[in-house]
Amino acid sequence: MSESAGRDGAGEQHDALSPTVRERGGPSLVWLIPILTALIGAWLVVHTLTDRGPLVTITFRTAEGIEINKTRVKYKSLDIGLVESVRFSSDFSRVEVRARLSKDADHFLRRDTRFWVVRPTLSARGISGLGTLLSGSYIEIEPGQGAPQTLFVGLESPPVVRADEAGRQITLMAQRLGSLDRGSPVHFQGVLAGEVLGHEMANDYRSVLIHAFVKPPFDRLVRSNTRFWSASGIDLSVGPDGLKVKSESIQALLFGGIAFDTPDAQDAGAEDITGLVFTLHDNQKAIQDQAYASKVRFVLFFEDSVRGLSVGAPVEFKGIKVGSVIDIHLQYDDKKGAFRIPVLVELEPERVADRAERMKKAPREVFQALVKKGLRARLQTGNLLTGQLFVDLDMQPKTPIRLVAAGRAEPELPTVQGKFEQVTESVTSILDKLDRIDYAGIGAELKGTLKGANAIANAPSLEASLNDLAASLASMRSLLRKVDARAEPITENLEQALAAARSTLDKAKSTMAIADGVLAADSPLQGNVIKLTQELAATAKSVRTLVEMLERDPQSLIFGRKNPPEQK
Repeated sequence: MSESAGRDGAGEQHDALSPTVRERGGPSLVWLIPILTALIGAWLVVHTLTDRGPLVTITFRTAEGIEINKTRVKYKSLDIGLVESVRFSSDFSRVEVRARLSKDADHFLRRDTRFWVVRPTLSARGISGLGTLLSGSYIEIEPGQGAPQTLFVGLESPPVVRADEAGRQITLMAQRLGSLDRGSPVHFQGVLAGEVLGHEMANDYRSVLIHAFVKPPFDRLVRSNTRFWSASGIDLSVGPDGLKVKSESIQALLFGGIAFDTPDAQDAGAEDITGLVFTLHDNQKAIQDQAYASKVRFVLFFEDSVRGLSVGAPVEFKGIKVGSVIDIHLQYDDKKGAFRIPVLVELEPERVADRAERMKKAPREVFQALVKKGLRARLQTGNLLTGQLFVDLDMQPKTPIRLVAAGRAEPELPTVQGKFEQVTESVTSILDKLDRIDYAGIGAELKGTLKGANAIANAPSLEASLNDLAASLASMRSLLRKVDARAEPITENLEQALAAARSTLDKAKSTMAIADGVLAADSPLQGNVIKLTQELAATAKSVRTLVEMLERDPQSLIFGRKNPPEQK
C-alpha cells in the first residue's frame, strides 16, 4: 500500500511541474524580422535599379586608352558615366565597350548620338586633347536626335564640327583629293570661313566627294552659283609685272585648303542648296576657262613635226587664249603614201565674236567667215626652255587656203608653217646653195691671185720706186719749210707798202680837194690830177689782190698762181 501510495504522490508532483502547451491564433512575431529584412532588401534592389542609369554599348576599332572602371564618359567636361566592361565582338573585328550612364543621361541615347575617345591628337587643326596626358583618355558623348537606342558605333576621331554648332554643311566633287584632309581650312577672300569634315569615294569610283562646313556669317554667302577651287600649295605666275607668288595661308600651304567666291548680287543664285553637290576646280583660272559654255571643235592638219605639242595646250589668237588642244593623232594617207597629223582643237567662239554677231550667225559660220578674211593656224614655241608648242591663230590674208579635206565631221581650219619652220626652211635653202658653190675652184683662183700679189710686192723695181718717192717727199718737205720761212717777211713788206700807198692816196685826195677849189672844171691840170688818181686806185687794188692771194696761198710766190678749174 505504501508503494502504491508513493507512486501516486510522485505522479501528482510530476504533473504539477510539466508545461502546459496551448495553441495561439494569428501570425508569430518571430517572422517579423525576416519579413522586414526581405522588404528592405527588395526596396534597396528596386531603388538601385530605378536610380541606376542605362547601360550603353559602344563599338570601336581599338580599345586604346580605355580602362575598366577608370575611363569616364563625359559631356561638356562633366562625368555622366563609367566604363564597366571591355570585350571583343563576336567576329573579333571590333571592341565592345559597355558603359553605365547616370539616370539623367537617359535622354541622350538617340539614333544620331555620337561617341568618340578623346586622346592627344596632332592634325591639320593643330594639337588637341593635351589635358588627357595627366587625367587619361575619356569617352566624349554628343547627344543626337531620333528614336531611343543603346547600341552605337563610335567615331575613330573627334568630329570637326559639333551638331549644335551654327553653320552650313556642303558637299564638293573633285577629280582628285590632292593634299586635302580632314581639318583643312576653307577660305573666303583669305579669311578662314570653315573646315573640311572628311572625304569619301563617289559611287563611280572616278571622283572624290569632299564634305566641308562653312561657319557663320560666311554660310550666308554660299549659294547655288558659288564657285569653289583648290587653294593648296603655291600659285606661281609670270606676267608683265614679273613673278607673282600667291598662297591663301601657311596652313593651306602645309595641309591643303579650299577657297570659294560668289558672284555679285545681280547674278545671285538660289539660297537653298539642299542636296546640291558643288564642283571643286583645280584653281581659279580653271573657273574662268569654264565660264564660256559654247565650244566648237575644229581639226587642223600639220605636215611638220608636232614634237612639244600636247593635249591641253592652248590655242591663242593675238596672245589671248580662245581654246585648247583636245586630241592629237597620226594618220597614214594611202593615196599620197604619206603621214599626216590631225590636231583636234576646241574653240570658244564667245571669246572671239560678241553676242550680237553670234545671234546672227552660228559659231562655225563666224570662223568660216574669218577664214575667208585670212584666218590661219600655225605652231609656235611657247617656252624656249621646255620646247612646248601651242597653236597660234593669226590673220594672213595673202597666204592661200590649204585644206586637206579628209572627210571628217569637224570643220577644218587652214594651216601655215610657223615662223621657226620658215626660218628653218630658209636656212636649209641657203645651206643648199652654199653646198653647190665650187670652193675648190675659188681656192685655186685665190691662190693664184695671192701668188701674183706676192711677186709684185717682192719685186726690186717696187723697192726702188718706193725709195725715189721717199726722196721726193723729203725734198718737198725741205722746200716747204723754206717757203714758210720767207712768207712772213714778204707779207710784212707788202703790208708796209700797202700802208704807204694808202697814205699817198689820202694825200692825193686832199690835194685834189684843194685843187678842186682852185682849178677850173675845164683846166688841163684837173685832167692830169684825175688820171693820176685813177692810176693810184688801180695800183692799190692790185696790191690788195696780191696780198689776199699770198694769204691764201703763200707758195704761189715761188710756184706761181694756179689756174682756176674750167667751168663745165
